[in-house]
Amino acid sequence: MIEAKQINHIGIAVRSIEEQREFYEKTVGARFEGVHEVASQSCRVAFFLVGPPGYEVRLELLEATTRDAAVARFIEEHGEGLHHIAYTVEDLDERLGELASAGVKLVDLAPRQGIYHNRRIAFLELESSHGVMTELCELKRES
Repeated sequence: MIEAKQINHIGIAVRSIEEQREFYEKTVGARFEGVHEVASQSCRVAFFLVGPPGYEVRLELLEATTRDAAVARFIEEHGEGLHHIAYTVEDLDERLGELASAGVKLVDLAPRQGIYHNRRIAFLELESSHGVMTELCELKRES
């Protein structure tokens, strides 16, 4: 079981972060946090916060930096829009083990480093989550 604690963020595939930034800031009322380059995924990612302090949900806009990037292929096949939903979980290793044992297909058999706040993440295969790409983000571990 995923045992989601909350929605961590919603990923949205876009052709251009700059072209959509005004919509998210002025129309949605989201607060811009910044843009990060993710060379390993050939994309740029912009984060926006929606909601009052303590109840925020992040929007993550994903823009490909190369034609062969996964985000570019996604947009080519599906168009711009919802890319994934990320859930915050505790003990990602345990979650992945339980999901694999239950027959859920995983993109990531083991956690990998995410780009936001240095958290560990993992993705489920699309067919296991009924057509909605699903990401799991681990709560920060206490040192």
